[in-house]
Amino acid sequence: MTDYCEGNQVELLECGLQYFPALEAAIDRARDEIHIETYIFEDDETGRRMAEALCRAARRGVAVNVMVDGFGGRPFVEHLQKVLEASGASVLIYRPEIRALSLRRHRLRRLHRKIVVIDAREAFVGGINIIDDVPVRGSVHPRYDYAVHLKGPLLASVVASVRRLWWLVSWANLRQRQPMRTRTPAHVAPAGEVRAAFVIRDNLGHRRDIEDAYLAAIAAARREVVIASAYFFPGRRFRQALTVAAARGVSVKLLLQGLSDHPVLSYATRALYPYFLGRGIRLYEYHRSYLHAKVAVIDESWATVGSSNIDPFSLLLAREANVVVDDAAFARKLRKSLEAAMREGTVELRLETLRRLPMMRRLASWLAYQFVRLAIGVAGFRGKH
Repeated sequence: MTDYCEGNQVELLECGLQYFPALEAAIDRARDEIHIETYIFEDDETGRRMAEALCRAARRGVAVNVMVDGFGGRPFVEHLQKVLEASGASVLIYRPEIRALSLRRHRLRRLHRKIVVIDAREAFVGGINIIDDVPVRGSVHPRYDYAVHLKGPLLASVVASVRRLWWLVSWANLRQRQPMRTRTPAHVAPAGEVRAAFVIRDNLGHRRDIEDAYLAAIAAARREVVIASAYFFPGRRFRQALTVAAARGVSVKLLLQGLSDHPVLSYATRALYPYFLGRGIRLYEYHRSYLHAKVAVIDESWATVGSSNIDPFSLLLAREANVVVDDAAFARKLRKSLEAAMREGTVELRLETLRRLPMMRRLASWLAYQFVRLAIGVAGFRGKH
């Protein structure tokens, strides 16, 4: 059951064009502490810009704590980590051990969430990594993604979560423990009128919290379900929830990648298209740029923004964080943004079009689907997933 709290301010940020200026401004006004968790901290123009902002903060006496995933953050470890540490920042690498092509479950458990906490009084949560917003040189369209900027009582949960993970990783890293130097109390005074919850996925007490929040909202849907997911390979429970909703007359729309940075998973996802289209679910592929969003709106009243895709990596392995919002105004704003993306940047797929695809392309999708299913099995997952 989702644990909501009242009195929050939740601002929607679309793409890095809105996110990075807001983040840099927050870093520059920090006075006590900054805590960052991210999967990717790229050594590119955006990464260096954010690193310099963090260095400025550290040099003026702010306690800067940065945690980066050992796999996604490899360029950071090679270049930017030393720069930050030289300025006085504390850096931890989440699971630095990397082995190519390993399907061992513990090696696949990554830090995929993206959270920034400033002075324990404001936070950013979403799906946006620290990486250049325009992935294709010369393109005018940014990577399509979202985050939220939070203030209010929800900070209690966010602050507690990032501090707990820092403690866990620091103690696991016996040779390089990095205790937090500042423990500013979370500022939990009411800041708005939004009812919201902070929902995480880990391998301890919150294994299915994000998936269960989705499934409960889909089960309660009466009019419309809109989901945007960069990587979409749902398990049986999720597929059934969507098809049952469509069968009772709910309009179900899925916004998925058209341009893919992980071709195997993209082809595997396309093997599911006939299943969904044949059950009345509408599919849209986004082609203007890379779709990296992980959001949903249901009945223009329930919404979620976060790091969790609808795939085995997010729902079964990685540490993820989403904000769930029970607020009509916020949901309408996100719904309007998704509607514009579907109208201006997508191709809606039809069952008859898929049936006319070349045999080799359909075969590639089938083979990719079987490969992904096999990989899930080898990693030790069975049953409903």
